[in-house]
Amino acid sequence: MEPASANASHLVVLLCLSVLLLLFHILLQGVLATRELGSAWNAGPRDEPVTAKGALAGRAARASKNYQETYPAFIGLLLGLAFIGDPTGLGVGGGWVWLIARIAYVPLYLTGIPYIRSLVWLLSVAGLLIMMAALLF
Repeated sequence: MEPASANASHLVVLLCLSVLLLLFHILLQGVLATRELGSAWNAGPRDEPVTAKGALAGRAARASKNYQETYPAFIGLLLGLAFIGDPTGLGVGGGWVWLIARIAYVPLYLTGIPYIRSLVWLLSVAGLLIMMAALLF
């Protein structure tokens, strides 16, 4: 089966990098929570719901949740581009906008920088809209 798009290899790179970013979010959240709650909590069954109270651990958890909220849309649009094709490269460009904005979002959220963080989030949404436009037009 041949790829539907000359940009298929770029789509695979975007997919792999997005998974790496997902794993980074999970590890960052885990490390910061473990630093606060201890390794016994991390290794234990976590039967009792305990939440880290520290600012960094909380921000990492919220940033991870935020990533996971838009990640399914990114994957769906990426699959659409792989199936239908992206002859202009517009969809791949939108994917890169989304990924770069999501990477930039992490340190902005962890450091508590307001407004710019929100603008970067909006930029990531713009990347999704660009991907969608490439599928529709």
